[in-house]
Amino acid sequence: MAQAKKALNRKNGRRGERALRGAAKTYHNYIGGQWVASAGGEWFENANPANTRDIVGRFPLSTAEDVDAAVESARNAFDRWRRTPAPRRAEILFRLGEILIRNKERFSAEMTREMGKVLKETGGDVQEAIDCTFYTAGEGRRLHGFTTPAEMPDKFAMCVRQPVGLCGLITPWNFPMAIPSWKLIPALVCGNTVVIKPAEDTPLSTYNLVKACEEAGIPPGVVNLVTGYGEPAGASITNHPALRLISFTGSTETGRIVASACAERNAICSLEMGGKNVIIVMDDADVDLAVEGAVWGAFGTSGQRCTASSRLVVHKKVYKLFSKKLIERARGLKVGNGADPKTEMGPVINADAVHKIMGYIEIGEREDRATLACGGNRLTKGDYANGYFIEPTVFTDVAPDMRIAQEEIFGPVTAVIPTDSLEDAVEIANGVRYGLSAAIYTQDVNRAFHAMNEMYTGIFYVNSSTIGAEVHLPFGGTKATGNGHREAGTQVLDIFSEWKSIYVDYSGKLQRAQIDVVESAD
Repeated sequence: MAQAKKALNRKNGRRGERALRGAAKTYHNYIGGQWVASAGGEWFENANPANTRDIVGRFPLSTAEDVDAAVESARNAFDRWRRTPAPRRAEILFRLGEILIRNKERFSAEMTREMGKVLKETGGDVQEAIDCTFYTAGEGRRLHGFTTPAEMPDKFAMCVRQPVGLCGLITPWNFPMAIPSWKLIPALVCGNTVVIKPAEDTPLSTYNLVKACEEAGIPPGVVNLVTGYGEPAGASITNHPALRLISFTGSTETGRIVASACAERNAICSLEMGGKNVIIVMDDADVDLAVEGAVWGAFGTSGQRCTASSRLVVHKKVYKLFSKKLIERARGLKVGNGADPKTEMGPVINADAVHKIMGYIEIGEREDRATLACGGNRLTKGDYANGYFIEPTVFTDVAPDMRIAQEEIFGPVTAVIPTDSLEDAVEIANGVRYGLSAAIYTQDVNRAFHAMNEMYTGIFYVNSSTIGAEVHLPFGGTKATGNGHREAGTQVLDIFSEWKSIYVDYSGKLQRAQIDVVESAD
């Protein structure tokens, strides 16, 4: 009887899974103002990482032919869009911001379903897209160039911005609406047209953003969406001869491939890649505050942020106290489906992520000196059975040269490293290949400014975690984190526009700069 009941439950489970799959909505690419299937007619499924039986939707498995069509559409729309006055372009983007506000709750819930992070965090993701849209749309009435005195009489000198042209945008899964907005909105306000490919794990959030662009009245062909995998869709974008600029956010390894492909055809390339970020906790720190910052930085988004606090360099005088409180907080975090308001940490994104993260935990356990203080397990029973859940994991007594202290794990794992001075802490903090974000907890303003000056990172915090960037300041890092560009702020305009210097000579004669010498007045 019991066996028959189990068999019936398995059968009903399969029926339920088929029902979930059968109910999944089918989505399309957006090319030339039309929602269309892929040229190859194939689809891929977007699954909920908290419950892989829940299929969020089916999306086009795009081919090189789809990319060609999207690029041609962007080419056809470019002249009309660049000739639209920037203030008019901005007006459309302000409408887009209002649409995002109106749909924030739905977009947040759908993002949690496809990506896994908790509702508060997906709400923040959508809010960042809103903030980016309004802030950047304001540049439509500025887009500042400048005037400067000419070195010759009766001559006027100035410079202005002009659009780059056709842009390919390749975006990651961990911020599936915020990061696309960082690229899309400044590209549009500068007068470019775009082809965007979201990560295959999170196409719905970018679909929602592009659908909102359509509703806002952005003309057909200005924004084009193709979904699919890195091969062939992403590679086709990266290598397309008509795309003047490729903006990529993702892994350092893939970023190198993108950079190499762009170099081959002399395209502009903007890269935002990895991080191995650090919080320094000094002996005079507010330990409770530092622990809260470490928990948020290490386990927010299940550690799947390029700015995650994966290293905690703690002064020996407060090391035991800090570690004890951190371990208690990590053990107490509620892990589960991000759609549950009580959940504090959701799943990781997919099976490959589980494999990579668990591999690093095993590496950490094999280290002679490191101690696995809490976590370290994949959760597989009960409500966790069909998802990608890993416990919040803390290693203590970690040496700076260990792999878990040097390499990006991109999961809910953090390493606590002892130090005996500020100078030693800064040296440890700078001793990795990345340079994205860093923080210090101290009550001493001198120490704070010393660390602020000596840390070679693109972002720095005092008495705050390594995550929490705002859209009106430049975002990006040093060393292997990127290639020198910055997103967000007004600095992002330098990615999506090119400078044109203009000279107006109204002297009525030929004046040769650097050759004709102008006599000074008596």
